[in-house]
Amino acid sequence: MTHPGAIRFPWEEAPAPGDAVEIAEGILWIRMPLPMALNHVNLYALDEGDGWTLVDTGVHSAKAVSMWETLLAGPLGGKPVTRVLTTHHHPDHIGMTGWFIERGAEHLTSRTAYLMARMLLLDVEETPSPQAEAFWRRAGMDPRVLAKRLADRPFNFADIVHPLPLGFTRLQEGEVLRAGGRDWDIRMGQGHAPEHVTLWSRDDNLVIGGDQLLSSISPNIGVHPTEPEADPLGEFLEVSRSLLEHARDDQLVLCGHKLPYTGLPVRLRQMVDNHVSGLERLKVFLAMPRTAVECFPQLFMRKIDDGNYGLAMAEAVAHLNYLHRRGDISRRARKDGAWLWQSGR
Repeated sequence: MTHPGAIRFPWEEAPAPGDAVEIAEGILWIRMPLPMALNHVNLYALDEGDGWTLVDTGVHSAKAVSMWETLLAGPLGGKPVTRVLTTHHHPDHIGMTGWFIERGAEHLTSRTAYLMARMLLLDVEETPSPQAEAFWRRAGMDPRVLAKRLADRPFNFADIVHPLPLGFTRLQEGEVLRAGGRDWDIRMGQGHAPEHVTLWSRDDNLVIGGDQLLSSISPNIGVHPTEPEADPLGEFLEVSRSLLEHARDDQLVLCGHKLPYTGLPVRLRQMVDNHVSGLERLKVFLAMPRTAVECFPQLFMRKIDDGNYGLAMAEAVAHLNYLHRRGDISRRARKDGAWLWQSGR
């Protein structure tokens, strides 16, 4: 027997690529492939009668353009996408947005998401920056991984994101948005991405959670060379606890990856508890000085492969920054430049 507060998955399978499933009245669930370890992203089309409001768009590529043309002519019934709502600035969510804007769509997102995307599109690097190299060395990156990264062309946002035309409509905390025949309360997430838009329906039990409210994986909470002293984990924990005030067991959460689910209060508590447990393990492990990379086994409790190395490193630094800001651990520089973190002051 399933506990009333348990997490449930009403759909066992996702739509096939190039197809769409009606997940609620007037809302289609679309899944697009991704060229990365997490190989898919969920997108949602909200019926506006004479057009669609599209929530997120996937990455930009020739294959993605072809798939969208098929979707528009088929499951979307030949009606235009009149608005694109971007939950956050990551390339798997904003990649095709500029393509739709060029075809007449209005762009709705938070100010931070828009500015981050515009900035990153301009930031094209052929070789790693000195700041990135310094960040990797401070994290204690494996010399083999470091040598390969320094020799390779870095990933650039513009590689999989269509140019984003000037102009957007700002979404703000506390506002109400009309879309898909419903009124939605706008609540901003934090931690995974700054000013991450989530939508909470006033008319039924739907929540559009993007990557803030994932069902069976945790969103990556990472620190990057752009802001090496950031505390995204503190922001994530604060927002997750505050969203509990609005969460109900019956809400159907339309998330950015994996499967839609119910049981949001349980899921929010799970995500908070998982990070708190990781922090407690780290404090014990750091009785001896360690680098961020040396913290992988204690923090993740599984082997980290090359495909996940960068995300794991960013998340390890986020946990260490959290503890350091709160005075639970100290740090000092090793001769090679790596930070050594240790419990106590």
